[in-house]
Amino acid sequence: MNSTLPMQLQQVPPRQGALWVRRGFQVFGKQPLAISGLFAAFVFGVFVLSLLPLLGPVLLLAVLPLVSLGFMLASRRVLEGQLPTPKVFIEPLRAGRPRQRALLQLGVVYAVCSLAIIWLSDTVDGGALDALMQALGDPKAGTEAVQQQLADPRLEAGLALRFGLATLLSVPFWHAPALTHWGGQGAAQSLFSSTLACWRNKGAFLVFGAVWAGLVLGFALIANLVFGLLGQPQLVALAAMPASLLLSTIFYASLYFSFADCFLTPVSDTPSTPQELP
Repeated sequence: MNSTLPMQLQQVPPRQGALWVRRGFQVFGKQPLAISGLFAAFVFGVFVLSLLPLLGPVLLLAVLPLVSLGFMLASRRVLEGQLPTPKVFIEPLRAGRPRQRALLQLGVVYAVCSLAIIWLSDTVDGGALDALMQALGDPKAGTEAVQQQLADPRLEAGLALRFGLATLLSVPFWHAPALTHWGGQGAAQSLFSSTLACWRNKGAFLVFGAVWAGLVLGFALIANLVFGLLGQPQLVALAAMPASLLLSTIFYASLYFSFADCFLTPVSDTPSTPQELP
């Protein structure tokens, strides 16, 4: 859909953040295979790009805004009673030239900012995180080597800087791809509008993040308890992989609802709007 839709910034109550999560689960429940297939395609794309030296990681960072928009399109398709396909990831690139240019600009800016965060964090921790990852991935490295890397005081500072700056970067880019696609906004305007929307609805986004953190921690606690009682604590790591993939998939499916609530979308454009979900 390439026509420009009238958008109006709205303020929602904090409890709406929990509703975004629930609606993500509902959309996934309506089309679990299709949504899972989209996430599998995304993971495969990550694998392919990771094989390309130097250019691959940069391209991966640059396409992330397009990926988030693709999942928003997929959720919207489900609400409209349609089956989402991997075409949602390339559909925005078939829009008019102004929208294409804005999306490309967003990708470049996101990649440059992400690389700057990585460089700055590596400078602060002095390579402590890389050393830890190497120790974790080395079967010959014992527990003592891992503990030694974890005890490095630079690691905590580097991780705090990484997560802090990554969170700040997500604010202007949260709604920006959708605003360029559905709102016809330019790159700079969409980044500003997204930042303003996140700030005005910070209560809802804090609840949104808290609910997702609670789900992750809740799974970890339950898995440790269950497998501990069964005498198989080593299975916790095995169960964590499919659980993390499932939660990540549903997280992406929930992104559309934060956008739809923060910006007014005409009901006539969406036969089954988020507000109509039970």
